[in-house]
Amino acid sequence: MAKETGAMEITTLLTFAAAALALAITPGPDMLMVLTRAVAQGRIAGLVSTLGISLGCYVHAVIAGLSLSGVLLLAPFAFDAIRYAGAAYLLWLSYHALRGSGGLQLEQGAVAPISFWAVLRQGFLCNVLNPKVALFFLALFPQFMEPRPDTALQQAVILASILNVAGALVLVPVSLLGSRFGDWLRRRPAFLAWQNRLLGLVFAGLALRLAFDARR
Repeated sequence: MAKETGAMEITTLLTFAAAALALAITPGPDMLMVLTRAVAQGRIAGLVSTLGISLGCYVHAVIAGLSLSGVLLLAPFAFDAIRYAGAAYLLWLSYHALRGSGGLQLEQGAVAPISFWAVLRQGFLCNVLNPKVALFFLALFPQFMEPRPDTALQQAVILASILNVAGALVLVPVSLLGSRFGDWLRRRPAFLAWQNRLLGLVFAGLALRLAFDARR
C-alpha cells in the first residue's frame, strides 16, 4: 500500500500532479484569457486574471466534492458509474484533441482595458459559469478520489489546489511575458498542433487508467 496523506495516497497525488501539469501547458481558454489581459493591460492584469480563474476552480471543486459525497452516501455503487461515465467523456475529449479540434485562437485586435476588479471577476465568472469546466471536474476528479463520503470534499479541494499550482506554474510566466509569448505562439502553429496531441494522450491515459487501477 502506498503511503497516504490524509485521505489520498501520495502516488495518486503525484500522478494527478503530472496530469495537471500536462493540462496546464496545453494552450486553452484559460491561457487565452490570461494572455489577452496581459497583452492589453500588462503583467498585473494577467496575474489578476490567473487569480480569478484559480478561485473559480475551487467553486467547481466544492460542487464536485459535495455532489460525489452525496452520491456515495445515497448509493455507493454509483460512484463507479460516475467514474466510468467520466472516463468515457475523457476519451471523447481525447478524440477531439487528437483531431486538432478547438485549438487556441489568438486574438489579433485590441482589447479594451478594464479595472483589475473587473479582470478578477471576469476570470472567476468565465470559469464558474462554464458548464464544460463543471463537467470536466466531475469527469476528472473521481478518477483520482477514494470512494469515502466523509472526505470527498477534502479530496476535491486538494486536487483543485494541485491543479491551481500546476496552472500557476504556466500562467504566471504567461502573464509576465505577455505579448512576447503571444508572438512566440503565433509564429509556431506546429506547437499548438503538438500540444493538442499531448492533450489527447493525457485524456486517453486518464480514462484508460481505470483499467489498471488496482486500488478500486
